[in-house]
Amino acid sequence: MTDDAGRPIAIKVFPGNTSDTKSFVEAIELVTDRFGLTELVMVGDRGMITNARISELRGRPGLDWVTALRAPAIAALARDDGPLQMSLFDTQNFAEITHPDYPGERLICCRNPALAEQRDRKRRELIAATDVELPKIAACVANGKLCGQDKIGVTTGKVINKYKVVKHFILDVTDTSLSYRHDPDNIRVEADLDGIYVIRTSLTTATMDTPGVITAYKNLAHVERDFRIIKVDDLDLRPIFHYLSERVRSHVFLCMLAAYIIWHLRKALAPLTYTDEHIPYRTDPVSAAQRSPSAKKKDAHRQTPDRLPVQSFQDLLAHIATLNRETINFAGQRIEKITNPTPTQRRAFELLEAPIPLTLATP
Repeated sequence: MTDDAGRPIAIKVFPGNTSDTKSFVEAIELVTDRFGLTELVMVGDRGMITNARISELRGRPGLDWVTALRAPAIAALARDDGPLQMSLFDTQNFAEITHPDYPGERLICCRNPALAEQRDRKRRELIAATDVELPKIAACVANGKLCGQDKIGVTTGKVINKYKVVKHFILDVTDTSLSYRHDPDNIRVEADLDGIYVIRTSLTTATMDTPGVITAYKNLAHVERDFRIIKVDDLDLRPIFHYLSERVRSHVFLCMLAAYIIWHLRKALAPLTYTDEHIPYRTDPVSAAQRSPSAKKKDAHRQTPDRLPVQSFQDLLAHIATLNRETINFAGQRIEKITNPTPTQRRAFELLEAPIPLTLATP
């Protein structure tokens, strides 16, 4: 769990095969009981805060949630004369609707044009890749190299499932033939919903306005970023060479503390990295984030205003790590010193508000 700025505040390790429902309830108890909170808004993705978890939240006073609907539920809202129509997005990229299936909840429909374009392009690429593979299978069937409805179906299924486009094709498989064609109706229905997502929340408008709810949901990116930092990017949580549960929990807890330090390091060292220090304010919370003019300048010139090289965070840490301790033996004397820092290393320590030690004290 993180706060709204993305700083880790809690982490919990569950035994293997623990259901999501149980872990979610324990997470709520962890936050409310241990931290003594009386009012809390849980923000989670559509796979975590589901209808079953919402039922758990309804009976707890002071608890609200923000999550999103799955694709079938969105399609149901858009079907026939449903409340989700494209006319909602004529003047803006988000709008609120209501539906009897979600009593006492706000449904916020959002349309991201950039996401719509990305999904349309991805679907066309996947269908095109499938169109390349299916003729090869059909040729094998026609030549008698592949026969039997089951075998043809299995071979075709591998291709269809590989590209995840089974719903966009109509297949006709017999013992001696394979025919296929696109399903234009299904493709059109899915294309109509490209870039659309629906946020559901129990928060009232008096507690949080519509842009605030959208921003709160999109801030889940902070949690995903921390997962990457802990598991892949910076800390390499796994493999874990512990067998006692107490040691496993301690290992994970230390990784969370390290992630907290990394959050502050990334913020402090931002002038030397490609991090945008002045993210422009977005009047439309649905639109894609834009980089500030200063960040674009760093991207183009790859230099800071004082002509220091701009690097990725990992490359900067690797460069700082070259500042090391040297032991010199000369004329029977043993001298220990720190290598002379580069301008980038000096600037990094200035940003961290920490002096560079010129000598090391002997223990």
